[in-house]
Amino acid sequence: MIARVHPARPTRRFGPGLAARGSAVRLAVLILLALLVPASVAEAQADPARAGRYDNGKMWTFDVPPVDYLRETYGFAPDAAWFERARLGALRIPGCSASLVSARGLVMTNHHCGREATTSVTKPGENFLDNGFYARTQAEERRAEEMYAEQLIAIVDVSEEVDAAAAAAGNPDAAAEAREAKHEEIRERIAAQHGGEAMGTVVEIVSLYQGAKTSAYVFRRYDDVRLVMTPELQLGYFGGDPDNFTYPRYALDMTFFRLYGEDGQPLSTPEHFRWAEKGVEAGDLVFVIGNPGSTSRLQTVAELEFRRDVQDVAVLRLLDSRIAVLEKFLEEHPDAPEEIRNELFSLLNSQKAYRGIVRGLRNPTIMARRADMERQVREAIAATPELSAQYGTLLDDMARLQQQKRQHAAEFNAFIAVGNAGFDGTVLVRGYYAAQYIGARMGGAPAEALAELREAILDVDEQPADLQELLVAARLRDIENAFGKDNPRASSVLNGRSPEVVAAAAVQQSVLSDSARTRQALDDGTLAMTDPAVQLARAVLTAFGPYQQAIQPIGRQEEDIARDIGRAHFAIWGTAVPPDATFSLRIADGVVGGYEYNGTVAPPYTTMYGLFDRHFSHKSKDWALPDVWLRAAGTLNLATPMNFVSTADIIGGNSGSPVLDRDLRVVGLIFDGNIESLPGDYIHMEESARAVAVDARAMIEALRKVYNADRLVQELTGAPAAAPRR
Repeated sequence: MIARVHPARPTRRFGPGLAARGSAVRLAVLILLALLVPASVAEAQADPARAGRYDNGKMWTFDVPPVDYLRETYGFAPDAAWFERARLGALRIPGCSASLVSARGLVMTNHHCGREATTSVTKPGENFLDNGFYARTQAEERRAEEMYAEQLIAIVDVSEEVDAAAAAAGNPDAAAEAREAKHEEIRERIAAQHGGEAMGTVVEIVSLYQGAKTSAYVFRRYDDVRLVMTPELQLGYFGGDPDNFTYPRYALDMTFFRLYGEDGQPLSTPEHFRWAEKGVEAGDLVFVIGNPGSTSRLQTVAELEFRRDVQDVAVLRLLDSRIAVLEKFLEEHPDAPEEIRNELFSLLNSQKAYRGIVRGLRNPTIMARRADMERQVREAIAATPELSAQYGTLLDDMARLQQQKRQHAAEFNAFIAVGNAGFDGTVLVRGYYAAQYIGARMGGAPAEALAELREAILDVDEQPADLQELLVAARLRDIENAFGKDNPRASSVLNGRSPEVVAAAAVQQSVLSDSARTRQALDDGTLAMTDPAVQLARAVLTAFGPYQQAIQPIGRQEEDIARDIGRAHFAIWGTAVPPDATFSLRIADGVVGGYEYNGTVAPPYTTMYGLFDRHFSHKSKDWALPDVWLRAAGTLNLATPMNFVSTADIIGGNSGSPVLDRDLRVVGLIFDGNIESLPGDYIHMEESARAVAVDARAMIEALRKVYNADRLVQELTGAPAAAPRR
């Protein structure tokens, strides 16, 4: 399953760039690039080390729809009304994408995107993850309190006023503050124009091309979201971790919710996507409309090499360590809360994704293609005096910073993701905040500042004490392994003791290991620096301090250079190449088709025959079908397509995106990419990367014949459902 994401923080932007200075520079650059960039995938395949025209991706924005590109590529020329329908039918939910699929607010997304909501509506004695859920009547639909859905209702280009505010500010720090102030002003103004909070209006400032373009995205947020149907985890995550990021696949990774209005009735949604009467075939054009989370396709070769050698391998070590912790805890506590199992699934997903990312970074052909793209950028900049004057040293400056960061490789391993309770343990994270709180209180900080720190302490999620011990010990082991047991920075934290002994003392002797005791200590004013968890947190923060002081200035310089690199790319290509993903709505085109892999050929789609073959061939829990499926086997048309693949450009955040045909009818539901797609963070390789989708035909077949979901089938298709009864 492709990873869920969270909205990216707004990117800081540089002042007005060269892109706004007329067409002469752009024309000269485009003439040069016509000689540099291959015109097709076929040319890129003929010379694998040469950059492809769309190596930076095909995640098109709705404010600059790819009308000419679609006409030239497919002979298909949708009008403005088509793009508006596509935009209004799509939704964004926490960390994922979704879509409207009926006139009564029915929402389609992935099982793994709705998993937390499914857990939250489960009552004592119920287990919807293992057994699935279907509301046979509207009254049985269950509200998921933390779930919401956002519909993009307008896009406003605010580049000029944001750039003007930054330019008027002068120095970079003042410019950053001016941009943020202008962003807030724009959010308030545009929200008011669209009815404000009373209408559920949310305005987000979206920075594209690293700040070369800025838009205000106006959303209508719906907070009453109710669970309608979700299959068993065994189907939603069929094949488990072994099949994750692979193809051929046989997963039914789907879930349905419904939006309700303030009157407590299903929301009227005429802008929904209709269900296709027929499915897709090899060669068909399809569109994926969703919210890809984040890509790094403008990163330089030096940045990618640093990720390959230091940063991303450090992430992998972290994931390996914490997965081992959770697996050990769940083995010892089989009745642990479902949230912990969900967290393990998430980490396993990230682990497999990062393995693919690192594998791609070690692939000479991929790195050669990125180097070729960088060569083209250098030549385009050097060919034009204005570009050369403004951007001539950018790539070398970024390379210099990466060399500086390499000097802190040990610290990357010791402190990566420090301060996250899922990696450090609740007691230690509360200790970080508590150390600041106690210090601020002793220093006479104002009540407002103390209240903010107190809230931060109380907001840290609760964890079982045994899990806290394992997580704290894992962080201390990170520090010991990175520096060496006898290094002063490690010994200052451990004081000659093992990570396990130190962790046990912190958890067992600190009030911060329990939320009720934490609150009581804050209320009584008894929380002190002598608390064992606070003492440990202070020791970790002291060891972390020198690294933080060294790396922060480098990070700020990186951000500034990255903005200018984005502006350079925009000055060269403009909107002819889409921007990096920002968890904002995009439309990606693709063609249904198999591909060569592992010495054989993957088919365009799999069938339910394969689903049952996996069950009977593997005889393993990862591929075991629930009894409800085995009982229904005789009624199913096993030739029904189960999953299919296309060349559409996706990334984490696209989970739950609808796959649509030319008429914007639902033919599938994105839930994953193949192994070959994992380098998509930094390069789009259309010849091998594939987006994996649940076939709409499998969804209907399962709803009719396995789940007897007559009401849902009729709503989706508009036709009566003749579901056989078990």
